[in-house]
Amino acid sequence: MNKELMEALDILEKEKEISKETLFEAIENSLLTACKNHFGKADNITVNVNRETCDFKVVASKEVVATKEEVEDDVLQIALEDAVKYSKKAKVGEMVDVEIKSKEFGRIATQNAKNVILQKIREEERSVIYNQYYEKEKDVVTGIVQRYIGKNISIDLGKADALLNENEQVKTEHFKPTDRIKVYIVEVKNTTKGARILVSRTHPELVKRLFEAEVAEIADGTVEIKAIAREAGSRTKMAVWSDNPNVDPVGACVGMNGARVNSIVDELRGEKIDIINWDENPGNLIQNALSPAKIVAVFADPEEKTAKVVVPDYQLSLAIGKEGQNARLAARLTGYKIDIKSETQAKDAPGFRYEDYLDDEYEEEEYYEEESFEEVEE
Repeated sequence: MNKELMEALDILEKEKEISKETLFEAIENSLLTACKNHFGKADNITVNVNRETCDFKVVASKEVVATKEEVEDDVLQIALEDAVKYSKKAKVGEMVDVEIKSKEFGRIATQNAKNVILQKIREEERSVIYNQYYEKEKDVVTGIVQRYIGKNISIDLGKADALLNENEQVKTEHFKPTDRIKVYIVEVKNTTKGARILVSRTHPELVKRLFEAEVAEIADGTVEIKAIAREAGSRTKMAVWSDNPNVDPVGACVGMNGARVNSIVDELRGEKIDIINWDENPGNLIQNALSPAKIVAVFADPEEKTAKVVVPDYQLSLAIGKEGQNARLAARLTGYKIDIKSETQAKDAPGFRYEDYLDDEYEEEEYYEEESFEEVEE
């Protein structure tokens, strides 16, 4: 029994997660490669590796000819007087199996065989890593910040490195090497150099996955996240719903004294999160989405996906939010184009449209430094 080979295969299977069968096939192919390099051909050669003992045998099937003078190719043919050494029943014209001693192979043939095995191990290792992280695509993983590559960041995920591109980074976040962060796996590509993993800190699904991990009611399906609108680094609005009348979906997400939502806010480096109740009635949903502002009336058109909202005069700026953020997030969350005006404006201009806030861009850093409006108290 080849104990050393068996131990080596056990270690590879455990550490690299490469199956023994794959390694056995690699050994067989390497020996065939060695035979081809040594003899110049290997069409009539077979290699068998015992899966239990790891003993291997290389056999060449040769045609028996009458005399040595008739042997035209000693790789494919063998004289009868030599053939009887391997099979006493050998006859001219028949085939006989001749065992080949691999120790006789030259240095170059041996080196090529070694390279075949190493190449197969590397390919399988890359394949295992790719499959492992491909299964985690669209999920959240924890990584360690390694270094900056230009404006991109290399993240160590354990068995592989991921790339956090500049456009997937939150402008207000700044990391240093060894920082542990959670990232959302956007895409896993299989390349010749191994798995290329692209991750994000700005994706709305990051917030959703964090809540799924933190809130047991979301994980078991009691509470469902219906919609998320996010401006990374600044604010997120999330609509939740439950078919269980005994469960408060917003309370479940907030947790005792805000413990659950606060842990996610900490992970997102202070990003504010508004959690509202989902409602099938678009009017009620829009009213909830515009919180903390108080609403006088909502006129929603489900066909046109537009809505007109009237708020008290003193609530207009709160409903629109800093640089229109509150209204913009509410529009994304509900899918409705929302026009907001005060009671005075509604009386004076019944055909109003307030669209500027939907198109205006704002600087996240400037908004972040300013005092934000009142938090929603759940």
